[in-house]
Amino acid sequence: NEVGIFEMRSDGLRDVDNPSAFFISERDSGKAGSVVGGIINGSRPILIEVQALLSTSYLGMPRRTVVGYEVNRVAMLLAIMEKYLHHSFSTLDLFVNIVGGLKAQEPSMDLAVMVSIASGYLGKKLKEDYFVMGEVGLTGEIRRVPRINERISEADRVGFKYAIVPNQELNKTKGGIEIIKVKNIREVFDAVFD
Repeated sequence: NEVGIFEMRSDGLRDVDNPSAFFISERDSGKAGSVVGGIINGSRPILIEVQALLSTSYLGMPRRTVVGYEVNRVAMLLAIMEKYLHHSFSTLDLFVNIVGGLKAQEPSMDLAVMVSIASGYLGKKLKEDYFVMGEVGLTGEIRRVPRINERISEADRVGFKYAIVPNQELNKTKGGIEIIKVKNIREVFDAVFD
């Protein structure tokens, strides 16, 4: 279940040595709606960017367009935010995109998707350049992520200074990344937004 990532150049196909850096290389961290999360693809951790855009809907039923993630999970995340954060999305079109054409099928991307939606909704960028991961439960709790240490190490290797992660046991990190453990979505939003 390994995925090889290649880049077409003038001299032919070349192997991409650092897929994480490749997928987030064009990211503008100063924009609202952009967040980086991490998936495990085969045995390899890969960092990916998720973007969200919300705009006023002029339709009877607002659009929910999702590319690279499960549309039903996004609908669930919207319901959780409406219930526990008191945001209303009923008059807004929502567009969510996993950048680079990858499909993220892990619930560990829930929190990154949720934070990108909230960032786009509020029109605010994150306070810092955070790496975000965690499964979001229906009561707003942040649930454990398998192979979390590998994902954090990859974020550290690429240069992230902060990681928002579930409150679970971690190996001691060797790099300089600061770990912020969270139990629920309120703690996440207090950490990432002013």
